[in-house]
Amino acid sequence: MDISLLGIPLEAGNSVPGTLMGPAALRTAGIAAMLTGLGHEVRDYGDVVAAAPADLSGQLPTCRNPGEIKAWTEAIHDRGLDVLRAGGVPIFMGGDHALSMGTVAAVSRHCRETGRDLAVLWLDAHADFNTPDTTPSGNMHGMPLAFLTGEPSLAGLLAGRDLVTLAPEAIHIFGLRSIDLDERMRLDEHGIDCIDMRAIDENGVSNLLRELLAKLDPERAHLHVSLDVDFIDPSLAPAVGTTVPGGATYREAHLIMEMLHDSGLVGSVDIVELNPFLDERGKSARLMAELAASLFGRTVLDRRPRPTA
Repeated sequence: MDISLLGIPLEAGNSVPGTLMGPAALRTAGIAAMLTGLGHEVRDYGDVVAAAPADLSGQLPTCRNPGEIKAWTEAIHDRGLDVLRAGGVPIFMGGDHALSMGTVAAVSRHCRETGRDLAVLWLDAHADFNTPDTTPSGNMHGMPLAFLTGEPSLAGLLAGRDLVTLAPEAIHIFGLRSIDLDERMRLDEHGIDCIDMRAIDENGVSNLLRELLAKLDPERAHLHVSLDVDFIDPSLAPAVGTTVPGGATYREAHLIMEMLHDSGLVGSVDIVELNPFLDERGKSARLMAELAASLFGRTVLDRRPRPTA
């Protein structure tokens, strides 16, 4: 398989400095070597560089750094679309989760061009469905799904580009355990598929993920996986500014990646919110690189179909 790496050193979407070092940490952790060792062809496209920020403080007064996010969203969209059109499966290495405004917008547009049906698996402790009116923090890394589903107040972040909005039924949030009150109401109103940690505890990740994947058409689906470090329990991956206890275990996270690989549906990936400044001797960066390897085929043993009786 051809795999494309694209770094997105973005930290303007959150209030904890350090995520701009995320792409470098993943490279240092050996993500390219792990993937190459599996037989894949890996090309590193370097890092996205944003233009000078616009002044959007008057339009989005409740948001942090809206002008910077606009500049980054446009740059990420344009560069991401170029990488997608070049072929292969891109891994967008972040950077805070606001980068998905640009990456998923590029993937959605590319899917329309290629006749594919986009589905998004959002592996995250948070729903990221806030708007400028509902956000308690003003941090725009909590707004990408609202933007991607066409929230009017955020439309100016990709002005002049063709935003192909996500249908609510195309979004699957997996691993939720922290949702703001107004955000919860918006999720209900839009009918977003949300699987929280209680559902995972009661039913197991394999059953829930298998059910989700079975709904996708293998002939037409392009599955975009957006993996936030805070999806993992912070005891395993502390390098994130939005830690929430009770996240996915080491084996749950790897099992999800292995099942996604087996599905053959994954067409693009985000790895977001990695903040090396908060890490412990690089263990979070190594774990995220290892999860990427599992997503692209690394297993303990080769899995063969069991013979039927």
